[in-house]
Amino acid sequence: MLRFAPSPIEDMNIGNLRVAIFNYIVSKQLNEDLVIRIEDIDMEKNIEGKDKEIIEILNLFSIEYKSIAHQSDSLKYHQKIALQLMSQKKAFACFCSDDKLEELKQEAQAKGNFFAYDGFCETLSDETVLNTNAPFTVRIKKPDENIKFTDLLKGKFDYAPLEVDSFVILNQGKKPTYNYACAIDDMIMDISMVIRNENHILNTAKQIHVRNSLGYTKEIKYVHLPSISNETISVKSLIDEGFLPSAIANYLVLLGNETPTEVFTLEEAISWFNIENISKTPVSFDVDKLRLINKKHLETIDDMRLSKILGFADSDIGKLGKIFLEEVSTIKEIKEKIALIFSSKTTCKGFEEEFTKVKECLQKAPFFDNFEELKIYIEKETNLKDKNSFEPLKYILTGTNTGPNISNIYALIKNYLGEIVR
Repeated sequence: MLRFAPSPIEDMNIGNLRVAIFNYIVSKQLNEDLVIRIEDIDMEKNIEGKDKEIIEILNLFSIEYKSIAHQSDSLKYHQKIALQLMSQKKAFACFCSDDKLEELKQEAQAKGNFFAYDGFCETLSDETVLNTNAPFTVRIKKPDENIKFTDLLKGKFDYAPLEVDSFVILNQGKKPTYNYACAIDDMIMDISMVIRNENHILNTAKQIHVRNSLGYTKEIKYVHLPSISNETISVKSLIDEGFLPSAIANYLVLLGNETPTEVFTLEEAISWFNIENISKTPVSFDVDKLRLINKKHLETIDDMRLSKILGFADSDIGKLGKIFLEEVSTIKEIKEKIALIFSSKTTCKGFEEEFTKVKECLQKAPFFDNFEELKIYIEKETNLKDKNSFEPLKYILTGTNTGPNISNIYALIKNYLGEIVR
């Protein structure tokens, strides 16, 4: 079992999405289930509706999963296991105030030392704990030995007990902390592999310590992905800018990786992707490179499907969208080009009188299948020649005097002249 565990406290960014995509691909390769676990235990920071938005984005990228779980649903189980650790003397109540802990931290930093909890409350007797009315947290005792694990991408890691520390597992409100809840949930979900970003490497040691303290012996494989230099880019913002999910996914798999082809689908990537071959160093997300990938996906997309994305149901509009790929590379930019075609035009700079004549002629003109036939008709009816006829005609039909060949465009918009020339 693999899991993707996003937090509903912020927009899904490209770093999160890459983690989701890699978990999806590897789950397919291993023929194991993928579960989505919404890590929502930090209730005060949760943004209402953000969990649903995350799921909508995953669905948009066709990332298949077995089930969705909310970490907060396991609160009572987290508390029960914490009590078990306390009864086994593997965890203890800590009455140290935040001010005291901050003072100790400042002292350690002033001396250039690594800050770790000093263990003051660890030796308190049960009687003292019972007779103390002050609020307390629950800390797990630091490990007796180094915590060691191997990352499939980065190799071996070895953390000393002080680095793992006697960290808090339940806060004063008796809510589980991130590392504790994550460790318990990975255990009860029978997770076999964890793929996540490299900023979780120390967290991995802490989570292994929690499971070790509970006698959990199943080995979980780990892959910590190197960071993306600008990974806070919102996935939603890329979609809003007109990038296709297939192109975004393509680029995130391509990024820092050796692939047999530059353009591919996620389903194709399943057959050859090897997570151990991706870059071990940070990579940079290049929007210009994404534009090139997006253009290539748009070039091959089904005409009718593209038409529907653009708000129509006509394969000719899909073909028209592809014509504009000479100049643009996103859905948003194509929509802007098509919007110009259907916009109301009142004049054409430099050809004001000619514009009026051509427009009135077009409104009365019969249907012409061929642009050259239409052009000849306009010239004959208006007595306008060359650019005096062509420039206002092109502007009326496209909303611009630049761009692709007008005869190619006309072949795809001729059935919409009533809407265009108004």
